Amino acid sequence: MVRKITGRIPLLEFENAWKIYKMGQINVPALKGISLKIYKGDFVAIIGQSGCGKSTLMNLAGCLDLPTKGKVFLKSHDISTLPESDLATMRGQTIGFIFQQYNLIPNMTAFENVMLPLEFLEYDDDDAAERTRKIMKLVSLEDKMHHLPSQLSGGQQQRVSIARCLASDPEIIFADEPTGALDSSTGIEILETLKRLWKEEGKTIIMVTHDLKLAKYAHTVIELKDGEIVNTQHKKK
Repeated sequence: MVRKITGRIPLLEFENAWKIYKMGQINVPALKGISLKIYKGDFVAIIGQSGCGKSTLMNLAGCLDLPTKGKVFLKSHDISTLPESDLATMRGQTIGFIFQQYNLIPNMTAFENVMLPLEFLEYDDDDAAERTRKIMKLVSLEDKMHHLPSQLSGGQQQRVSIARCLASDPEIIFADEPTGALDSSTGIEILETLKRLWKEEGKTIIMVTHDLKLAKYAHTVIELKDGEIVNTQHKKK
């Protein structure tokens, strides 16, 4: 279902969304009545203690799961009503993921890891190679293209994973604890990369983090507690 909206249209919207898991005979709500809107060009940090519902929220926002009740809209499409094939296509065209663990293929070079999504999208080989080179330059890895992941530092591996995420030119980048496996100074380098993608490339960034220092990079901070939004802070871009 596509709904009609007047005015500014959110890229992503939660409308009284709940996620409830069954534990035997007991219903355990992981998210309780979440309502929020995220627009193109937003940089949102989702914070909260372990078990507050951050990962569940990310799974719904990334169209990896569906709400138990309420609605989640991606580009005005109710994700619960889309056939799985259509949802997978929309997810692939709209969303890119960056994880705490880099999930790089160890026997492929950085260049090959970044180009892999373009092969799945059936890009022409020359076009895919040219796009990969441009993206690796964007994340300052043009001199590491032919290195294997084991030959790269943690920060460099995470930048490869960011480049791989960018290969399909997603509108939204989901970053799930993107600096969790890095030391603090390297983590700041990664956040500066995300900030540049937001400011200069116009990407919409949604980041899950427990680190309040990193959350300050975002212009909207949403705090979760026990599956509910308890605080939202906005600042000027």
